[in-house]
Amino acid sequence: MTQETILKNAFAAALAVADPQKIVPEHLGKIFPNGLSGRCVVVGAGKASASMASALERHAKVHWPEAQLEGVVLTRYGHGSPTSHIKIIEAGHPVPDQAGMDGAKAIFALANQLQQGDVLIALVSGGGSSLLTLPQDGISIDDMRITTQALLRSGAPIEEMNIVRKHLSAILGGNLARVAIDRGARVEALLISDVTGDSPADIASGPCAADYSSYQDALDILAKYHLNTEQVPTSVLSHLQKGVAGQIPETLKETDLNSAHVVNHVIATAHNSLEAAATYIKSVGYQPIILGDTITGEARDVALVHAAIARELSGYQSWAKPPVALISGGECTVTLPPGIVGRGGRCSEFLLALLAATPDMSNIAGLAADTDGIDGSEKNAGAWFTPETRRTAHARDIRPSHFLAAHDCFGFFADLSALVETGPTLTNVNDFRIILID
Repeated sequence: MTQETILKNAFAAALAVADPQKIVPEHLGKIFPNGLSGRCVVVGAGKASASMASALERHAKVHWPEAQLEGVVLTRYGHGSPTSHIKIIEAGHPVPDQAGMDGAKAIFALANQLQQGDVLIALVSGGGSSLLTLPQDGISIDDMRITTQALLRSGAPIEEMNIVRKHLSAILGGNLARVAIDRGARVEALLISDVTGDSPADIASGPCAADYSSYQDALDILAKYHLNTEQVPTSVLSHLQKGVAGQIPETLKETDLNSAHVVNHVIATAHNSLEAAATYIKSVGYQPIILGDTITGEARDVALVHAAIARELSGYQSWAKPPVALISGGECTVTLPPGIVGRGGRCSEFLLALLAATPDMSNIAGLAADTDGIDGSEKNAGAWFTPETRRTAHARDIRPSHFLAAHDCFGFFADLSALVETGPTLTNVNDFRIILID
């Protein structure tokens, strides 16, 4: 079996364990062991949420024949799934658009129609923050779009971006659950985690979870990245300042959940996927070493750390002997210098930086890909390389350092036919990285 095949099979194993079609029915059976009848409103948002909705409908058809099912779920363009009772709306991501705002309005309207005894099922996955763009009063969709773009350009990690978005949204930060609580409904949220730590408050900015952050935190984040009235609309800054002054209610807090039936179920995580890949890798003769699912930072800096670990194992073999596989997850960032547009994403950039940092290591192969199937600006999930890829690049004078300087990781791996292309996977458990050391 070739190294390319092993790398791709490991990624496939990571995706399989997070497949909504498998995990949603399993958890619905546990959450509703006696089935479900009466009115059930299903809402949701994220890259995996449409697939979650179709899986829920399949389960309901067999196990909930008396349930009155309806709902609206938002997903990214190209990530739809067939449903009969739940309306699927495709919208812009990561920068919100009018379709997303209209869909969020429909979800908010449905939540406001809940009655005592109804059940609200929220299907939430990564990408939900930008899709659930329903601004608070006084903030427009353009204001949200400009703010999102400014945060993306600043290099702010997703956790900080979401703290800002929570405090601008009528749905995020537990506000969706607040509407249901006020109307006496039961809330069960199923979450596929794409964030480090797997906190329900962080997954798609926690529409049904108590929020730990404040308006002051949001303002501090904008200040940290020097985002002022030149980059962020005045309406956004004014709204956050009113929140700090106590003129606007805070996001949902733990005390708001007293006597309320609101439960968040994390049904898939990055670590589960790393463990699935490790099990596969072990079956083909490699010793798997999971470095963790919470690795963040600038993509090329994270690559240098991984290269150092690979060099230590390859050269000294003190605590693990090759063949070894280093497996990790988390979400890196890529900060683009002024005037650089770049092509690709954080996974491909990590891999190109790893290749550039290991010119003397002809015994390693690697793959890095986003589990949602889209890595950054292009349509590939990520990229891979083997020793043969390295030799081909050298023979054709395709230099990693040149492409790295231009942040054109897509161009480098495309030239070598070494892109990972899955199309939308309809799940999302963050980034996946694996390095084989032979």
